[in-house]
Amino acid sequence: MKFSRSSGILLHPTSLPGSYGIGDIGPQAHRWIDFLADTGCRLWQVLPLGPTGFGDSPYQCFSAFAGNPYLVSPEGLVEDGLLSQAEIADRPDFPAEDVDYGAVIPWKLEILDKAYAHFSENASHEVRQAYRSFEEQQTHWLDDFSLFMALKEAHGGGPWVDWPVALRNRDAQALEQALKDHLGSVKRQIFRQFIFFRQWNALRNHAHKRDIKIIGDIPIFVAHDSAEVWARPELFYLDGDGNPTVVAGVPPDYFSETGQLWGNPLYRWEVHAAKNYAWWIDRFQAVLQLVDLVRLDHFRGFAGYWEVPAGEETAVKGRWMPGPGKHFFRVLQEAIGELPILAEDLGVITPDVVDMRDYFGLPGMIILQFAFYGDPAEPFLPHNHLKNRVVYTGTHDNDTTAGWFDRVSESERDFCRRYLGRDGQGIAWDMIRAAWSSVAVFAIAPLQDFLGLGNEARMNYPGNPRGNWSWRMSTGAIDQDLRERLSEFNRLYQRNSGL
Repeated sequence: MKFSRSSGILLHPTSLPGSYGIGDIGPQAHRWIDFLADTGCRLWQVLPLGPTGFGDSPYQCFSAFAGNPYLVSPEGLVEDGLLSQAEIADRPDFPAEDVDYGAVIPWKLEILDKAYAHFSENASHEVRQAYRSFEEQQTHWLDDFSLFMALKEAHGGGPWVDWPVALRNRDAQALEQALKDHLGSVKRQIFRQFIFFRQWNALRNHAHKRDIKIIGDIPIFVAHDSAEVWARPELFYLDGDGNPTVVAGVPPDYFSETGQLWGNPLYRWEVHAAKNYAWWIDRFQAVLQLVDLVRLDHFRGFAGYWEVPAGEETAVKGRWMPGPGKHFFRVLQEAIGELPILAEDLGVITPDVVDMRDYFGLPGMIILQFAFYGDPAEPFLPHNHLKNRVVYTGTHDNDTTAGWFDRVSESERDFCRRYLGRDGQGIAWDMIRAAWSSVAVFAIAPLQDFLGLGNEARMNYPGNPRGNWSWRMSTGAIDQDLRERLSEFNRLYQRNSGL
């Protein structure tokens, strides 16, 4: 797929401002779209949009197909006549500049349940029709997901491997009885998904009207405690009790001396291939209902992945195993057409990964924070960039640029200052300028860098299971100076021409 020179900002919806404890996909998100369009940006990059579980990570979701109900806008529920203004005004005193998930989640689920009660009693004809249409169109994943979540609720939130054996193993008679026993809970789960998709589709339509494309994110692996692994265990390496026999991770690298032990179950790629990758095709098609382009996380895992025996405490004792390779992408291309994929090709990159990426013409990623070790031949330095790349100052897994500059060695800071021809006092905007002036087709930076924020605004520490994903922008953070400066960069470096 060919792209035109463009720019964008990385900001997950949870980081938007607002009064309801967590950024959502309501009016503030629509205003965010307007800000991007008005300044000449054409791209908005988000993290995975699924329902978060352990550690509140968007990379550990209860489903690869469902949406995150915590992103539902209370104001949107009022607009649909499903809540009163008084019901959303009665809320805890949430912090303004980070997400307190422990407080937000129960309150959000409470108002969603109130909205469902209103929906059941007096929803408008238009809303009921939209609900029925959604239920019919999404049944291929929605049935398993809604029952999975209802059963989790019935078992105190416990993982599916701890459920009674008949439910864990999906005995048909047990599932039929469970659906009868928990029908009310199942319907509530379907309603939450309907509302998420309804609000997200309205937001995406607004983005398209403003000529904004949304870049989504597909993690290569799914969470073990997810509807997909429970419903399709044959696709994963699991033992007789449903537990993984081997798990995902990456070997030691620049993020961690002991590697990263992600713990996700690994795919039986031969089973996927025998089914012509039908599950993966469904997954891509579902994500592309929500976004326009996809950052394919851990792209190298499709060439070869790091397999760690279950039970290991670190990722050190793993081994490389072959992925599905080019055959996977050929089948995917036949099913969905041109591949709207940005390849996250960071880490240990071998020639087969490069060959696979370039064979399909997929743009790879450049992280400027990785460029300033002192070697002028470093591929991430701007004078070595290639056009078919996406250049970032940093991503959600990196420190902010100001935080990075504060903690790196003096030799790295010195090389950075000399290379950029700047004194480092405004390092975040210096790096944004380097990204925007690059020949790379897309230039993207996290909003934190546009705001010049330090380590306190970091989104994620890889390998740290807690304390992540909570940063939010403050109300009023986007001022006239930022608007003018970003508009000027997009004009100067010809990044406002669209896709």
